[in-house]
Amino acid sequence: MTQSDQAPPGVKAGAGAATRATPAPQGPGPSPAASASTAVVSRPRRRRRRPSGTGWVTDPRTAFTREALLERLSGPVRSWRDYPPSLRLWFWLGPILTAALGGVLRFVRLGEPHSLVFDETYYVKDAYSLLQSGYERNWAKDANTAFNQGDPSQLLNTPEYVVHPPLGKWMIAWGMDLFGPGDSFGWRFSSAVVGTLSILLMAFVAHKLFNSVVLGTIAGLLTAVDGTHLVMSRIGILDIFLEFWILVVFACLLLDRQDGRRRLAIRLARLSSVGHDGVPPSTALLWGPRLGFRWWRLAAAAAMGAAIGIKWSALFFLAVFGLLMVLWDMNARRVAGIRHWALAGVVRDGIPAFFLYLGTSALVYLSTWTGWFLSSNAYNRHWAEQNPGQGVGWLPPALRSLWEYHLQAYAFHQGLSADHPYKASAWTWLVLGRPTSFYYQSPSCPGGNGKCSEAILSVGNPLIWWGAALALLVILFAWAGRRDWRAGAILAGMAGGYLPWFMYPERTTFFFYAVSFEPFLILALCYALGLILGSQHDPPWRRRAGFMVVAVFLAGVLLLSAFFYPIWTAETITYNDWHLRMWMPSWI
Repeated sequence: MTQSDQAPPGVKAGAGAATRATPAPQGPGPSPAASASTAVVSRPRRRRRRPSGTGWVTDPRTAFTREALLERLSGPVRSWRDYPPSLRLWFWLGPILTAALGGVLRFVRLGEPHSLVFDETYYVKDAYSLLQSGYERNWAKDANTAFNQGDPSQLLNTPEYVVHPPLGKWMIAWGMDLFGPGDSFGWRFSSAVVGTLSILLMAFVAHKLFNSVVLGTIAGLLTAVDGTHLVMSRIGILDIFLEFWILVVFACLLLDRQDGRRRLAIRLARLSSVGHDGVPPSTALLWGPRLGFRWWRLAAAAAMGAAIGIKWSALFFLAVFGLLMVLWDMNARRVAGIRHWALAGVVRDGIPAFFLYLGTSALVYLSTWTGWFLSSNAYNRHWAEQNPGQGVGWLPPALRSLWEYHLQAYAFHQGLSADHPYKASAWTWLVLGRPTSFYYQSPSCPGGNGKCSEAILSVGNPLIWWGAALALLVILFAWAGRRDWRAGAILAGMAGGYLPWFMYPERTTFFFYAVSFEPFLILALCYALGLILGSQHDPPWRRRAGFMVVAVFLAGVLLLSAFFYPIWTAETITYNDWHLRMWMPSWI
């Protein structure tokens, strides 16, 4: 899932090579030319009428200069220092303001309700157990009542069988360690912190992807005010942590892509300085240079290991993003003019990436089980000693026991088909068909005037979700028809987070699982909004019209978020007001 970057694969040294310099638009709207101008071809082409400001470069010596290669491989990528002073402020201020808004929405009344809601009954209590012993332990049958009252004494000494890795529970435990196990604010503190940070990170990712301060700020704003992301940031379960680490991985991959193309341009230009007439030697153009150690790729692998340490569903992202890295590297060599770009991308980039990416992810994932390894009483900790000759015999006993634990957990997940009133098929997620109700109470209204409602419903902002669902059609066209690499990157995220759930139609699934790929939905929506805004080359009336459409859309998003906010945060409202917000019967 990557672009074609508008370039044939190679250049013959000494031949009449040509390159066409097509300046990329600088406005906020996406364009396939934003990442790379068209590249080097193997022979001159017949001149044809062209728009003002473009031209043919027929001298091969200009095709392999550092500047030409950087323009062809990366396009007009700019740092914040390259913006004019008026925009330089907004480069930082826009993301910070959206994160501040999101932080207020997440931290105000974070401790309400002061009781374990939905799966907090598992993960919050497991987090406390990790603080006490480094592994999960069983609880007494009626432990929730005492725990809600600040009494965690119902923790038993027997190990508990759990089916999710421990890192997410360790992250919840951090907030509990700060504020104490009896404070519901502490149960959810880590979720709110990570949810707020992901807004800032989302703005950074969108800016990196679209090279636009405006679209970066819009992406942060949409994340800050969406109901699904907001609800998952206000309760102590695992999925917001999974979303955060996946977003970290994607950000590191974007930085690695930029860094890898910069290195390729610099090293290929260095070779051209010793070549014939400024063209690299023909032997150098067969495979291209090695790019050295990829530090951002290492960071991406470490973050991926952390994501898998939250939930195993991150393994699908591991596979898709690994493929995406290799395709990006292959395409970079193709655009640069390397003849054997596919084989070079596999041998020089793909094989080292395979060991670095998988090896680092595996090591980081194993490190999340440190408490289990150091314990003497955790579940299945000594299975290998108790079952000699069984399992994977060549592994050390501790790893053999952990492997058996994983096999049991995988079998559990495969057979999970219990009925649940809020289970939701993946087919319904994008249209908000069956959002999860985490909490509902019917207290008496103030003054005793009938019954009121307190609800936490994970329904997203309809304008964001339904708009993003339509935007995915635009993304599909942009990738299939125009080979826009940004559309491919967004589709890769959607493929890793959404498509795998269709392989398990009988499994019990919930709508809130969608938060893991929600960033890519929002990026798709931002892509479409960028097209509506237009570029700086459009006439003023076109840009004004685009601005008005986007402004009206964002105003509608903010008004809808204010409307739905009470049912995202358990505010007390009248039953009629609650029912007014149930737009579909399936939301009840």
